[in-house]
Amino acid sequence: MTATAPTVASLLTQARTRIDPVDADYLLLHVLHQSRSWLFAHADDGVSAADAAHFEALVQRRGIGEPVAYLTGSRGFWTLDLAVSPATLIPRPETELLVEQALLRIPNDAAVRVADLGTGSGAIALALAKERPQAQLVATDASADALDVARGNAQRNAIGNVEFRQGDWLAPVLGERFDVIVSNPPYIAEHDPHLDAGDLRFEPLLALACGVDGLDAIRMIAVAAPAHLRAGGWLLLEHGLDQGPAVRTLLRDAGFYGVKTVRDLESRDRVTLGQR
Repeated sequence: MTATAPTVASLLTQARTRIDPVDADYLLLHVLHQSRSWLFAHADDGVSAADAAHFEALVQRRGIGEPVAYLTGSRGFWTLDLAVSPATLIPRPETELLVEQALLRIPNDAAVRVADLGTGSGAIALALAKERPQAQLVATDASADALDVARGNAQRNAIGNVEFRQGDWLAPVLGERFDVIVSNPPYIAEHDPHLDAGDLRFEPLLALACGVDGLDAIRMIAVAAPAHLRAGGWLLLEHGLDQGPAVRTLLRDAGFYGVKTVRDLESRDRVTLGQR
């Protein structure tokens, strides 16, 4: 007797009891290469054994906490579709505030130079490069694997005005100056319990945590950045919600003026910036 093929509805009903229903829907649509609008009209459609097995494997992996972005291999950011891997931090919506603030300081029609430090998947650099095609960007990262992902994302999104270089922070741009420097560096304290929970357990630790108070990378960048900025140039840093006062102090101590912190949509300190 031939077994009855599972349907879209039956697979989702079972999966939604094991993982978040939104994640279950998203993973099945990923497997079936369909959009959410398709789902509502095709609940009774049969699903092949191969697709059902693929879906079950993803549900199991999500059940132990593996991030959805790593399961599907992609994540949307700004207007981009980005590939991600365990070598890169998963781009988050709150980082779009850093992009917005940087764009306010990058003219639309000038060949300015911009550096993105610790680029990971390339999310920030590529978003800026797409919106400012006259700008020339340099994106650095210590991880060769992350840079491979970032270069692939540049090709994937047909963006050609970004140069990727390997090295820590500003080391790959020795002797060069920029109009704007941006970074979303690691800023979680190294013993923070959040590192052992949720998606963070699967993301690269070097991209998340840095020092006893989480500010070691930001200290390094704040001190080194003035030598790499043209007069009037800007440094913009993403940081944790309770780090605004400390980061403002670090920038002022490094000689920046006009230092301020911009809050996100939930009124949390998110981006601190200053001018050389």
